[in-house]
Amino acid sequence: MDRFDMAVAEQLKTMDRLLLLQGEIERCQKLEEQMQQLKEEAEKLRKLKEDIAKMKEELADIQSIFETQTEEAIRSYHMQGTV
Repeated sequence: MDRFDMAVAEQLKTMDRLLLLQGEIERCQKLEEQMQQLKEEAEKLRKLKEDIAKMKEELADIQSIFETQTEEAIRSYHMQGTV
């Protein structure tokens, strides 16, 4: 094999490595993008869970107020009947 053929063969090997590395970089970048999207979705889920917890607390408070009001209404009704 003469020098030219050897130089071309080396260049082809280098080109193969270059293409392989470019493909690997693109694959990794796509994975990175997917991971970022998952991270954003996880943050949305965390926020949603916080909102649900707050609403449950508010619901419990409102139920307690309603029970107190119901008891007061019943007492008032009984007191009206005794007057």
